[in-house]
Amino acid sequence: MLLKTGGTSLHMATLSAVRWDPNPVMKAHYQQLRARGKLAKVALAACMRKLLTIVNARRRDELMASGMIAT
Repeated sequence: MLLKTGGTSLHMATLSAVRWDPNPVMKAHYQQLRARGKLAKVALAACMRKLLTIVNARRRDELMASGMIAT
């Protein structure tokens, strides 16, 4: 479970990614969920999970490229 401040930060980062991100991946994902009838909060929570997955994968790739973790 995220700490209260971590959850707030994640919420704001996701909200800005959904609204103003020049890369349309998050906005398209959010709009697709809304079009399927999901509530705004539910769609935003799904986007939060997607954002965490993207950040985690990028960090993993950085660590692998720098040799800090083995494959």
